[in-house]
Amino acid sequence: MTNEPLSFPRRYARTQRFTSGAPRAFTVSPDGSRVVFLRSSSGTDRANQLRVLDVPEGRERVAADPAALLGGATEHLSPQERARRERSREGGAGIVGYATDTAAELASFTLSGRLFTAELRAGTARELPVPGPVIDPRPSPDGTLVAYVCGGALRVVGAEGDGDRALAEPEPVAAPGSVSYGLAEFIAAEEMGRSRGFWWSPEGDRLLVARVDDTPVQRWWIADPAHPEADPQRVAYPVAGSANAEVRLFVFGLDGVRTEVSWDRARYPYLAHAHWSAAGAPLLLVQARDQRSQLFLAVDPDSGATRMVHADEDPTWLDLFPGVPCWSPGGQLVRIADEGGARVLAFGERPLTGAQLHVRAVLDVSADDVLIAASAGEDANCPETGEVHVYRVNELGLERVSQEPGVHSAVRAGGVTVLVSSVLDQPGAQVLVLREGKTIATITSHAEHPGLSPRVTLTQGGAQKIPCAVLMPTDYDGDNPLPVLLDPYGGPHGPRVLAAHNAHLTSQWFADQGFAVVVADGRGTPGRSPAWEKAIHDDLTLSLDDQVEALHGLAERFPLDLSRVAIRGWSYGGWLAGLAVLRRPDVFHAGIAGAPVADWRLYDTHYTERYLGDPAAGPATYAKSSLVTDEGLSAPAEQHRPLMIVHGLADDNVVVAHTLRLSSALLAAGRPHEVLPLSGVTHMTPQEQVAENLLLLQVDFLKRSLGMN
Repeated sequence: MTNEPLSFPRRYARTQRFTSGAPRAFTVSPDGSRVVFLRSSSGTDRANQLRVLDVPEGRERVAADPAALLGGATEHLSPQERARRERSREGGAGIVGYATDTAAELASFTLSGRLFTAELRAGTARELPVPGPVIDPRPSPDGTLVAYVCGGALRVVGAEGDGDRALAEPEPVAAPGSVSYGLAEFIAAEEMGRSRGFWWSPEGDRLLVARVDDTPVQRWWIADPAHPEADPQRVAYPVAGSANAEVRLFVFGLDGVRTEVSWDRARYPYLAHAHWSAAGAPLLLVQARDQRSQLFLAVDPDSGATRMVHADEDPTWLDLFPGVPCWSPGGQLVRIADEGGARVLAFGERPLTGAQLHVRAVLDVSADDVLIAASAGEDANCPETGEVHVYRVNELGLERVSQEPGVHSAVRAGGVTVLVSSVLDQPGAQVLVLREGKTIATITSHAEHPGLSPRVTLTQGGAQKIPCAVLMPTDYDGDNPLPVLLDPYGGPHGPRVLAAHNAHLTSQWFADQGFAVVVADGRGTPGRSPAWEKAIHDDLTLSLDDQVEALHGLAERFPLDLSRVAIRGWSYGGWLAGLAVLRRPDVFHAGIAGAPVADWRLYDTHYTERYLGDPAAGPATYAKSSLVTDEGLSAPAEQHRPLMIVHGLADDNVVVAHTLRLSSALLAAGRPHEVLPLSGVTHMTPQEQVAENLLLLQVDFLKRSLGMN
């Protein structure tokens, strides 16, 4: 028996990246008296409880405990629920999501595919006897009913468990499993940020329901070679240039009356967002396949007819943003738009912000103002590298709610704001409950202390002033240049240069193994300006150019040994690492490519076509940005560099075919490389023992490859 402390990699995996025990998923009641949230009981407990903070008393209590509700039984998830969690990168257990009625009096959630409700004021929870497995239960606005999805059908049950019935069911003529009501299709959940497929009317008498038919989508098979006795999983995967699922929208009355919503689905096939509130008619955002035009549509729920509220066009692409579009309480359209080279908050047809801010999300809309998350824009006095702040905005101006440098977000209702703040010099996140700008309560985090503190400098590198983080070993004395490890994501949707402590934990651990670690957010990464993000259109390889520019710019100010440079990354970062080794061996001497997108023709429609267009129309564009083509390696440099490729065999996002094709092409070209297959692992991180050894093996590979042993 040993009492030696667990290693950082083991603790990092065991604590779900030190997020277990941290409060999340906040809802504030409209009267400001309650804050509902999820949190597990400790930093090593993955099972979240549903909890309530009674604001006047400042007292926390448990509203639903999964251990009690399941009687200590192990959770069992349906394939559909596992897929939903994979799309949202959900690694927790217990209650991982919930929905409430308008008053935040009743919450609904699932455990092991069973439907539960919790009375949030009384603090009691119970199971409703309904067929399962249940997905995405949501109470009606008045809390008298709960709608949920089961077996591809949208069903409704009384909050007391009475009157369960199917409201919308797949047609008998449909192939089994091909049609569903009330669920988001793969492409919406994975790429559009739309995780749901039905919306209650404000009166609770009707629902807006998506019908998804994925019959046109090609089928792929995801197998686990370590278990040849198991059947492979059949998945519908809309690869770039191929057919998407057919998405239609209906208004269903509780009496069974069904009305189809009509719009030009041939021209605007993507249902990107839906919103239904008391402030106006149901509101849709629909996009063209090339994502260069989109319509904001108001729906007449009686006839299903739509009218255009606003139209957007962009010669490159149109982004989607959290929290919009929506109506203000006064009936104005609230949206985020790219205007005059800036990303602005638009209220009706009028922008309320300018180029000083780069708007990231709308957090809440009240009669007095709009609460937003934003970073510094191109015209800001200070770049505020890595920072995201919360602002109140109205026609009179703006006010910053968060003050300390860091990454902040918020939830607000009833005059109460829950401010969630992550900063560089403290681990985890602090959660403050504010009223009129003053702290009236805090919500405790049980997350474990990481046991290390990043020695990070946030700066800019190169002529383009690329946002960068530089991390040095904890005990570094500053005398000798260090071998360099670039640790980027480097692409869309994934900023890594953040003014937050826990964002740099793994990078610091690598630094403590003897590296100077550089993280650079080049063109294509979010948070700076529309032009910065859209510069990679038709040429993703600019991401690599910016990694090189940042590295060389930083070497003028930091002790970086440019004769020993490695790069590691996962997903887009894995592709970037592979590209670096193959295209720029003059700069990079080793690489670790985790789950790399080797051939962009094998990635999904909405994401890939936004950046590279239709593969049939631009094969050269795809070849330039891919690591492999049908002919083998794509434009490799002559010099060989060591490359380790890591991939989960159960990955249904970046399928393992990418790595297998890359390895075959490397072998055909006579280029030695290492492949580490992870059995049963998806696109998310694996079990703690595997995660620990995976990091240790990477360090060993890097030291061997750079001559550090």
